[in-house]
Amino acid sequence: MNEEIIISGRATPNIDPVLSIWHWPIPLYLFLGGLAAGLLFFSALYYIRGKKDEYATAVKIAPIIAPIAIALGLAALVYDLTHKIFFWQLLTTFRIESPMSWGAWTLTAIMPLSMMWVLSFVKEWKPEWTWKYAIVDKIEVLSIKYRTLLAWSLLVLAIILGVYTGILLSAFNARPLWNTSLLGPLFLVSGLSTGAACILLMSKNHAEKKLFSQIDILLIAVELFFIIHLFMGFMASSQVQIDAAQLFLGGEFTTAFWLFVVVLGLITPAVLETMELRGYKINVMIPAILVLLGGIAFRFIMVEAGQITRYLY
Repeated sequence: MNEEIIISGRATPNIDPVLSIWHWPIPLYLFLGGLAAGLLFFSALYYIRGKKDEYATAVKIAPIIAPIAIALGLAALVYDLTHKIFFWQLLTTFRIESPMSWGAWTLTAIMPLSMMWVLSFVKEWKPEWTWKYAIVDKIEVLSIKYRTLLAWSLLVLAIILGVYTGILLSAFNARPLWNTSLLGPLFLVSGLSTGAACILLMSKNHAEKKLFSQIDILLIAVELFFIIHLFMGFMASSQVQIDAAQLFLGGEFTTAFWLFVVVLGLITPAVLETMELRGYKINVMIPAILVLLGGIAFRFIMVEAGQITRYLY
């Protein structure tokens, strides 16, 4: 009898069909990008609607977090790169068919514009503030002069950024869990919800809190609608997508997803916010924090679970 040794590269780490190379920096980056998109969207929207004094926290104060969140998200993304010193090459070309190219250019545009947006309001909440460098004064004057143009630009870019955080995953056609057109809108709505929750945490204005509680309840309802239809689509699709859905319907991510994302991150905050609007004494910080934690959990679970699903067996 002849003995034969079969050698294959399939067992080599990081070789298809196994993909488990995206760790905590990626979902953190997706969460922070969605949060920044939500904050900038509401700030620009209510400025355009002429509500900058009525909803001062949403328009003038909360956006301070946006450039910080974007910077931290980008730092996490660069940290995850294998060849960190070459990250700038994403900005030397633009490929219309590449989600990463869209994301890189969107972030490149929204980062300085968000800083200019914040700069334009500094003197309104800190009148005594003075700048050390004259160039900052000039940028501040320009930011105030073209604030409406900035608002419209940020409104569009915030929507693109929010959708991009989901499209970044859905573009991976080889991963059945991610390969759905619902992921972009779902991540956008989730980002808007976390932005509304952040404004709720920061606001001291009763009318503003009431408005963003109502907005958050609506966004949570839309998010639940997308999640239900996401799984309905999977269960009516091919076997690999049915298997992907089974990870959440009795599989290893069932408890984490339905408890921490759906029950604690969506349903509970919606119930608490509804009770608060109806006159019950509910500390608005509780549902707001739950929404933020649910948003983080959602992205960590989706990134981790998506890397397990595959077409090759």
